Amino acid sequence: MGCKITENIFLLLILPINFTFMPLKCGIIGLAGSGKTTLFNSISNHRAEMGTGIRINMGTMVVPDQRLYEIDQHIHAQKVIPTTVEIVDIPGLAKGGTGMGSQFLADIRNVDALIHVVRCFDDPQYPHIEGSVNPVRDRETVDLELQIRDIESVEKKIVRLKKIVKSGDKDAKQGIAVLESLKEHLESLQSVRTANLKMEDRKYISDLFLLSDKPVMYLCNVDEASAVKGNNYSSQFLESVTLENAEVLTIAARLESEIAELEVEEDRNEFLADAGLAEPGINKLIRAAYHLLDLQTFFTIGPKEVRAWTITRGTTAQQAAGIIHGDMERGFIRAEVIKQGDFVRLGSEHACREAGVLLVEGKKYIVKDGDMLHILFNV
Repeated sequence: MGCKITENIFLLLILPINFTFMPLKCGIIGLAGSGKTTLFNSISNHRAEMGTGIRINMGTMVVPDQRLYEIDQHIHAQKVIPTTVEIVDIPGLAKGGTGMGSQFLADIRNVDALIHVVRCFDDPQYPHIEGSVNPVRDRETVDLELQIRDIESVEKKIVRLKKIVKSGDKDAKQGIAVLESLKEHLESLQSVRTANLKMEDRKYISDLFLLSDKPVMYLCNVDEASAVKGNNYSSQFLESVTLENAEVLTIAARLESEIAELEVEEDRNEFLADAGLAEPGINKLIRAAYHLLDLQTFFTIGPKEVRAWTITRGTTAQQAAGIIHGDMERGFIRAEVIKQGDFVRLGSEHACREAGVLLVEGKKYIVKDGDMLHILFNV
C-alpha cells in the first residue's frame, strides 16, 4: 500500500481492526453492601445482577465529552463515537478475608486504578455487614485487606533477592533495603501509594503489581436526599482522608441508576432537576476516573465518523497512530494537527489551514488533550 494522503479532510483510512492499544481499566472495590454493583450498573454498558457477589462484572463506560459533538456540528458524520474506559465491578470484600470477595483480591491486580465505594446511607432493608454504618472504618477494613496481601508479596520478593545477594549482586542488596522499608510502611497500616519511594527504587516493586499502590478515588454513596450536599457520614469520611490528597466524590448510586434507565433525554433532565442536580453525578465520576488514570483524548474526523480516542498523558504522535492501527504506527510519516477549539471556531480544515493553525508534526510530537489528528503513513 502506498502513502495515502487526503488533502481536503481529516479522513481516516478504513483498515482491518488491528489495535496495539490495551484498554485501561478502573476497578470498583468496597465492602459488600456498599452499593458497588448499583454504581456499576449506572456507568456501564453491561447490567449486572444485584446482590450475588460471586463473580466480577465487566463493562465499558462512555466518557462524556461535549467537544466531540461540537466538532460534528461542522462535519455531520454518519457516526459520532465517544471514547470509553473499561470498568470492573469486583465482588465485595469482608473483614478478615471472609466472604466471596476475598478470592477476588487477585482481580484487583489487573486494573489500573481503583474507585473505592464507601457506604454513607442507612437502609434497614439492607443492614450493614458490620452492624452499623461507618465509612471511615469501612475504608480502613478494605485497605487492611489490600495491605496484608501486599506484605505477602513483598516478603516473597525479599526471600528471592536474598538468594541472589549470596552471589554478590549489589543491586539485589539495594532492593532488599527498599523492600524492607516498604514492608515496615505496610505493617504500620499505610498503603504503598503513600510511601516515600524514589522513582529509581520503583523498579524493585514494578513486577509485584501491589494492590495498595494503585491510584484511588473515593466515592461516598449517599441516600437520594443527600445527593447534592452529602450528609454527616460523607462529611466524616472527607475529613478522614484530607491528608491523602485523594479525590472524593459524593453520589447517590441508586438515584444515578434510576436516571441511567431513562431513555428519553427530557425525562432525564426532569429527573435531574427534581433531584437538584445540574448533570448526572456519574458524569463527574467518569471524568474523575479518566483523570485518575492520567488519560487524555484526541479526535479524528471524516464523513463516516467523528471519533474520540483515549491516550495516556505523554503519548507521542507515532504512538497515538498505533492506537488507531498498527500499520499507521509502523509506517508513520507525520501528523497534521488542529486544536479542537480552533476547528470549532473556524469551522473547517480548509479554514484552519488558511489561518495557519494546522500544524505539521513529527513522530516525537507529544499529543495534547483535544488535538485533532490526521496521520500520514506509508506501508
